[in-house]
Amino acid sequence: MEIKNFIADYREAFGAAVQLPIAFWYSDAAAVAAGKFAAGSGTPTEKLGGCLFKHLDEILTGKTVSLNAENIGCGGGKFYCGFSDMPEYVPQFVSVKERYKQSPELVIDMVEQLGVPKAKSNFLNFTLLDNLNSFDGIEGLLFLATPDVLSGLVSWATFDRNEPDVVSSLFGSGCGNVVTQATVENSRGGYRSFIGFLDPSVRPWVDSNILSFTIPMSRFRVMSGTMRQSCLFDTHAWGKIRERIATRS
Repeated sequence: MEIKNFIADYREAFGAAVQLPIAFWYSDAAAVAAGKFAAGSGTPTEKLGGCLFKHLDEILTGKTVSLNAENIGCGGGKFYCGFSDMPEYVPQFVSVKERYKQSPELVIDMVEQLGVPKAKSNFLNFTLLDNLNSFDGIEGLLFLATPDVLSGLVSWATFDRNEPDVVSSLFGSGCGNVVTQATVENSRGGYRSFIGFLDPSVRPWVDSNILSFTIPMSRFRVMSGTMRQSCLFDTHAWGKIRERIATRS
């Protein structure tokens, strides 16, 4: 499916004012907004301390954010995006300081189960989907979802499959639930999509009524062909929700 066709379908399903998803992908050079990337033509994003999703406002204004080991301001973010090994302090920090897990051993076990892959290239890029002209090379699509939009996304994702984990919500960092999960799922050709932004550390950087919904490209390639067959088109219940989305956008 071409990007312009998907955007047209997505806006028809969710309303013209709905926030478009954010595409993310790895590249050897820093990205430029139109046409993804060209060697040497992009500029790395200015470093911000802390969570990488502090850059979210920039992305939503249409900018392309290009991150690497030097400008991600969070040690966990560098790790979960594949640019470093896990810092030695992370298990203790997540358990004792943040109190997200009962013990450092549980943190280590969680990370081992996740299997964080090394970055494929030098940069991880984020931009609104309408800045790009091809799905080629994209790792996944990040949707910023209100409860009503999330209802539609989950209904779409579960339309053609019955596995209990077809939509998963696993506790982890914001970048882990978005970037790591998508990258791992793509590597196995998987079918799962992921609800995230449940980590309290990422919540200050998103609106209070927003969660993330990430569709890895291994899954999107199939889902892009099922949207118009699902409840998102020509059903009474979704029509009412679509109207409400329009009034609150």
